[in-house]
Amino acid sequence: MDLFDKLESRPGPLGEFTSDGYGYYTFPKLEGPIGPEMKFNGNDVVVWSVNDYLSVGNHPHIREVDKNAAEKYGLSAPMGARLMTGNSDEHEALERELADFVHKPEALLLNYGYQGIMSVIHALVDRNDFLIYDELSHACIVDGKQLAMAEKSVFKHNNLESLEKQLKRASGKMKPNSSILVVTEGVFGMTGDLGKLKEIIALKEKYPFRLLVDDAHGFGTLGEDGSGAGTQLGCHEGIDIYFGTFAKAVALIGAFVAAEPRVIEFLKANTRSQIFAKSLPMPIVVSARERIKLIRQNPQWRDQLWENTRKLRTGLIDLGYNVLPSESPVTPVLTEGSTELAQTIMREMREEHGIFVSGVAYPVVPKGVVLLRLIPMAGHTDEHIQKTLNAFEAIKPIVFKEVDEAVTAE
Repeated sequence: MDLFDKLESRPGPLGEFTSDGYGYYTFPKLEGPIGPEMKFNGNDVVVWSVNDYLSVGNHPHIREVDKNAAEKYGLSAPMGARLMTGNSDEHEALERELADFVHKPEALLLNYGYQGIMSVIHALVDRNDFLIYDELSHACIVDGKQLAMAEKSVFKHNNLESLEKQLKRASGKMKPNSSILVVTEGVFGMTGDLGKLKEIIALKEKYPFRLLVDDAHGFGTLGEDGSGAGTQLGCHEGIDIYFGTFAKAVALIGAFVAAEPRVIEFLKANTRSQIFAKSLPMPIVVSARERIKLIRQNPQWRDQLWENTRKLRTGLIDLGYNVLPSESPVTPVLTEGSTELAQTIMREMREEHGIFVSGVAYPVVPKGVVLLRLIPMAGHTDEHIQKTLNAFEAIKPIVFKEVDEAVTAE
């Protein structure tokens, strides 16, 4: 069978949405400066779907820094992979600053979060090892697991009994040159709950494993100093390998991994997505350094983010919505319903109320479930929040219609 003909017969679970809903439900185009208010289809909307937690992306000082760095360096320098010709004092300075920020001895800069953690997982374990991961891990971890040569197993989400079962199984099968790597997340991006980091770390007293934590949503937002979920939970020292990305709180391309020196030294020579890829351009590195500096100097941004999160969550709960018990700024609203309901909610909110929210249904979540994920920013105002709550009040008859019909049918 011709390969292209076969592709037509298996479009994938999102295929129909990328075709029929292109430009609206998928691949929508938000325009204008990054912020809590942008334009969609020519109309002003309050945005709850942009990952810029601390509203640093359009900060006037950052815009000036970005402009000056682009003018000074252009977008090509340094040209080449870091291992060969792509290194610079700026890259190394950023790594030192990242390590200091997250209280780890050393850090390694990565080009992208998704590719970065896939490559880190692939590098860390070999065919003699055991890789154990949370079932709700982000797709990048799942893809990293696919690349890894280790024997893989999964534990139920945040279920310590399930994890211990896998640890016991792996420990019983270990050879003299076997190791165990456990992978979980600081914040689970769709549900907003934190990983059971303290409890997982406590299991080190019984089982010989190292812990890798993907803290994409926790870096910059959690902990008194923004150093992440481990600090928030009082167990940061027990995280052996800390992974953070710039794509959320820093509002930029890039990521990093932080650990003890011998681990970073190994990853420098074995992380294939970095060895065989061009280095991050200098303007991005310069901008990242300044953004992280501002984030550390302005803890009130984090305070405002949490204040906005609390107001939004409380308002939605008061309206009768099922807001999942998130422990992070991620605010997931769950209801019963179909894919058509998810589309109706998004269209109604955007067209009638000027609120841009993103909703997902099957296959992203189980059948019969609609999940609306709202991402608060420090830059959201009380007016933005109230306008959004008013919109959620207005669409309640639409949202709860399918729920009421399901109850009546029972």
